[in-house]
Amino acid sequence: MTSPEPAESRPQTRTQTRTQGRTAQTATLAEIAREAGVSAPTVSKVLNGRADVAPATRARVEGLLRAHGYRRRRAEATRSPLIDLVFHELESAWAMEVIRGVENVARDAGLSVVLSESAGRLTPGRTWADQVAARRPHGVVLVLSGLDASQRALLTSRSIPFVVMDPAGDPGADVPSIGATNWQGGLAATRHLVELGHRRISAITGPSQMMCSRARIDGYRAALETAGLPVDPTLIADGDFHHEAGYRRGLELLRRPDRPTAVFAGNDLQALGLYEAARELGLRIPEDLSVVGFDDLPVAPLVGPPLTTVRQPLTEMAEAAARLVLDLGREEGTPAATRVELATSLVVRSSTGAPVAGS
Repeated sequence: MTSPEPAESRPQTRTQTRTQGRTAQTATLAEIAREAGVSAPTVSKVLNGRADVAPATRARVEGLLRAHGYRRRRAEATRSPLIDLVFHELESAWAMEVIRGVENVARDAGLSVVLSESAGRLTPGRTWADQVAARRPHGVVLVLSGLDASQRALLTSRSIPFVVMDPAGDPGADVPSIGATNWQGGLAATRHLVELGHRRISAITGPSQMMCSRARIDGYRAALETAGLPVDPTLIADGDFHHEAGYRRGLELLRRPDRPTAVFAGNDLQALGLYEAARELGLRIPEDLSVVGFDDLPVAPLVGPPLTTVRQPLTEMAEAAARLVLDLGREEGTPAATRVELATSLVVRSSTGAPVAGS
């Protein structure tokens, strides 16, 4: 027979927190236990992510913790030597650059990295949140993902900080995030093609629900409009940031009788798919078609011809996200949310050139 788990050490009086200009009362665990009709050790189990709590009881206690705005004090939160790194998809060289950055910071801090994938969803499943609560890592870095309200409340109540890297949508003013200057990158890529003399410039987008994708295409449009060129919606093809989309959309664009002379591919993987489409149709790069990517993956200078692209500092972004989440974990109270954007830069190689006269 096992001995009952001791309740967390805690003050038995109410504490006061300042919320939206008024003083709110924050309940102790004992008071939450009485209101939920359970023991204090049961509330402690829920806080610690223990599995041996009935689902209905867990939901009732979680609801009360959220309603009372309960947060574990940093001193109460015994953390595991881990950083949780969450991807919506984990399948490309892009992800490897991010992993490298988080690993660099984790290694220096004596921590390990736990990888998770949300199978293409832009928020992880509920099971993931429970697992993180049980692991009690130093922090969570989410890549092209986000958290719903209940997941945020769950991590906040355990004092587990989180940072979103390259957020898919608007993460909200209270969510720390690390991004890149995607609009400026799209502008620079397209302006480069305009300055070479191209007038029929296509673009292959990323997923429409992703903020970085929308920003890059907005930069593309801005460059055309600034140059006095029309934005032809039939020259903008929907993509998804994968190689196959670059290939399929590339075939569609390049088979047109009035095909573009240049394409901003949205990212490097789609640019490589576009290379394949151009080869299949007997088009030479850059003589018949100029191509610009985005990301500057390690493969970009190695393909033939080496790819002109916009460098997104993925490793540095990941390092910044990991450092920020560790900094947040060291602070008492509720730190101010931080939004950081790292600069992008155009890297000109051999996949772009002036259009052939008369094309």
